Amino acid sequence: MSEAAAAALPARAAPYVAPAVNPWIIALTVTLATFMEVLDTSIANVSLPHIAGGLAASVDESTWILTSYLVSNAIVLPMSGWMSSLIGRKRFYMSCVALFTVSSFLCGLAPNLGMLIFFRVLQGMGGGGLQPSEQSILADTFPPKKLGMAFAVYGMAVVVAPAIGPTLGGFITDNYSWRWIFYINVPIGVISLLLTSRLIQDPPHLSGEREKGKKFSIDYIGLGLLALGLGALQVVLDKGQRLDWFESHLILDLTIISVVALVAVIFWEWHHQTPVIDLKLFRDRSFAIGNTMMFMLGFILLATTLLLPLFSQTMLGYTAREAGLALMPGGFVILLCMPLVGFLLSKYDPRWLMAFGLLMLSFALFHMTNFDLNIDFTTVAMARVFQGIGLAFLFVPINTVAYAYLPRNKNNAGSGLINLARNVGGSIGISFVTTMLARRTQTHRSDLTANLNPASPRLQAMLHGTTSALRAHSGSDALHQAYALLQGTVERQATMLSYIDNFRILGIAALFMLPCVLLIKKPRKGAEVHVH
Repeated sequence: MSEAAAAALPARAAPYVAPAVNPWIIALTVTLATFMEVLDTSIANVSLPHIAGGLAASVDESTWILTSYLVSNAIVLPMSGWMSSLIGRKRFYMSCVALFTVSSFLCGLAPNLGMLIFFRVLQGMGGGGLQPSEQSILADTFPPKKLGMAFAVYGMAVVVAPAIGPTLGGFITDNYSWRWIFYINVPIGVISLLLTSRLIQDPPHLSGEREKGKKFSIDYIGLGLLALGLGALQVVLDKGQRLDWFESHLILDLTIISVVALVAVIFWEWHHQTPVIDLKLFRDRSFAIGNTMMFMLGFILLATTLLLPLFSQTMLGYTAREAGLALMPGGFVILLCMPLVGFLLSKYDPRWLMAFGLLMLSFALFHMTNFDLNIDFTTVAMARVFQGIGLAFLFVPINTVAYAYLPRNKNNAGSGLINLARNVGGSIGISFVTTMLARRTQTHRSDLTANLNPASPRLQAMLHGTTSALRAHSGSDALHQAYALLQGTVERQATMLSYIDNFRILGIAALFMLPCVLLIKKPRKGAEVHVH
């Protein structure tokens, strides 16, 4: 056992203080706001053309609506633990809910693109503190034996929301107005504020930390470096493929800025007495591996959440609604499996559950490599179902082992880091598969074209048959149309092969995470550190 883990044990073994109200009421209260926030990271995606048209902007300009939210969200995530210690977790959490709710209303009222982007920055700042705060609230609210089930409730919000976001966003935009994708947050935010003010209190150990927090000197250099590094990184990831990566001076400059700022913040925060982010938590092996696995979970989850609807619409001809319905069974499976996983955590070693989850996730992704242009709706839906089972068996155990040896007063700092790992993993995953899709399509197109021999009897027979069929309807231009159809076929096959490449790479990545499970510390049965 490491020195950090040994030092954590006394704090983790401190007596559990039960809340004044039923813990499950508190869990549902905080999950409400978190679901709303996670939903907002994806609900606007399908509405961008409508937003651009409504605000007289180009679709390319409208993508800053997504980028601005991701940037401010990523900056606040790792700072949430520090802010909770400084002003109190309940106060910080309610401030985030209030800011998110008000800025959502203002987004709906935005008269132009510039104001909408500004309000989205505020919305991202408010949303950034919700997930880490909920995790740390759950960690202090539930006794260790029930914490797995509590994280299962949290997992339902975090894993299911991105899947239903595009479908819900498309339905609202088609039937009402794009402004309502922001207005729907307002009543939920108000209800969350009212419930939080009445039901949630800071635990005794956090109250003590807050008293210490009054003596904190604000680490302006750490704040600045962190904001600059994460902000530049998110812009690079979101805009890189669109601007052809390092062929763009903007992307190259921002990459250099991000790398320099993030390396600098690591050295600065490691030696600072009151750091904004507590990097020394990574001394604990289980926490470090938990963050690594959560990074990869975010990577694969958001990458496939992008790939599957895009594949369904561009290759199979599905509407946005049909593509959303294909993902929906997977969401229901996650809802059903999460409570089961929470129950199993109280009976079995979480490492076995994680190993099963990785194997199931890898199986689902390799199953997707068998996709072709003739698959039916059920095949697409079942692939997502298999993936949903794997995700359910990963999310809760990863959170459980990551917190296992952390002292209670580090819950806030730990939750900020593990949520940052998932969000950054998701951003990198989306950027990676978008780039791979474009590059591998080019490669496969070149390979397929090179193998088209003009003297091939089969090719000549196909062109002759197509030309004859088209000439009966189109006249003299039939030969050009036949070649256009051939080119279209090559393009579709090249794109199909690039999707298969992406699924295969993600499946291999899931398999490569299996050795990490063996490196996690063995849980201590019967001790309070076993779950949390």
